[in-house]
Amino acid sequence: MEHNVTNGFWGAGPEHDLDPTDAPLGALELVHTFDSGPMPTGVSVSATGRIFVNYPKWGDDVPATVVELVDGTPVPFPSEEWNSPKSDDDEGALVSVQSIVVDPADRLWILDTGSPLFQPVKRGGPKLVRVDLDTNEVAQVIVLEEDVALPTTYLNDVRFDLRRGEAGVAYITDSSDQGENGIIVVDLATGQAWRRLRDHPTTKAITDASFVPVAEGRVFRERTEDGEVTPVAMGADGIAISSDGGRLWYCPLASRHWYSVATDALLDRKLDDDAVAATVVDEGDKGTGSDGLETDDAGRFYATSYEHNAVLRRLPSGELETLVHDPRLLWPDTMSVAASGHLYVTANQLHRQAKYQGGQDLRTYPYSLFRVAIDAGPVRLR
Repeated sequence: MEHNVTNGFWGAGPEHDLDPTDAPLGALELVHTFDSGPMPTGVSVSATGRIFVNYPKWGDDVPATVVELVDGTPVPFPSEEWNSPKSDDDEGALVSVQSIVVDPADRLWILDTGSPLFQPVKRGGPKLVRVDLDTNEVAQVIVLEEDVALPTTYLNDVRFDLRRGEAGVAYITDSSDQGENGIIVVDLATGQAWRRLRDHPTTKAITDASFVPVAEGRVFRERTEDGEVTPVAMGADGIAISSDGGRLWYCPLASRHWYSVATDALLDRKLDDDAVAATVVDEGDKGTGSDGLETDDAGRFYATSYEHNAVLRRLPSGELETLVHDPRLLWPDTMSVAASGHLYVTANQLHRQAKYQGGQDLRTYPYSLFRVAIDAGPVRLR
């Protein structure tokens, strides 16, 4: 049987007889290339279009763990002093930042893991730091106490609802690969914090044979230099809040399902863990492993697809679609919806790190920051 091909798909004439290709889908726009230095994870864009990026300390030389891209140049933010910690438990400096998020009031919140190289944390390291963007000054530091930030805790990502309580609340995922997973809730007025869904199955990585993650066509496993192979064990990672604030969505990095939980339950200190867990909903199989989640003010949810170099979108009807697929999206990590109607996403080749490649670092410059038009804005719960 004879077939005609156009740009890698079935076509209408012999003049389009080309080799099959994995054709890109969607209009991915390059915003910035990281041609040297450490690999980025997080990105967030302010209401006025300022772009902030962070670099966790996973083994690269990290001169500044948080920067602002100013005319294409990374500038330490909020200052060099804040990016120069004296110790891993320095309350007055940024130790190792995993995520940065501009909140609905256009303030930048910095999520400090306090855990360089995934080391055990000490009080003073794990914290939330608020920077007011009109002054570029630190306005609030919330240190997480030891009953919340456990020695094995790895603070991964955060979302905000400023309508709750006196000053709003933050929801944080704990993606620890060696301890308890779950959701951390923080009262932004008092600084009080508490854990929810403590080691609930939906917050845990799937480490048995039922989930085999793949990146760039290769099985994705931690591999030591002597050849020992262990499953990827990172739990609750991606996080997004529904446009009405009623449900918090989350997913383990090592899973193809995403889940949601009632925010009312997370906030009600009178409820026990079983009552909170009773509000969890399995939102279905998204067909891929994801590192980041996001949502927009049109009620749509986004999931990165590190297995397919793509970003998927779930419509209010529940239908999944591919927003963008491009071979340049080598491990799409963190997403940020901007007021301009664009979804920003970092691509950092995380899976090419030496710990996943038998001790050989296969990352190559550049790392990239992209965006794609989505005709919607960020969720602003205030």
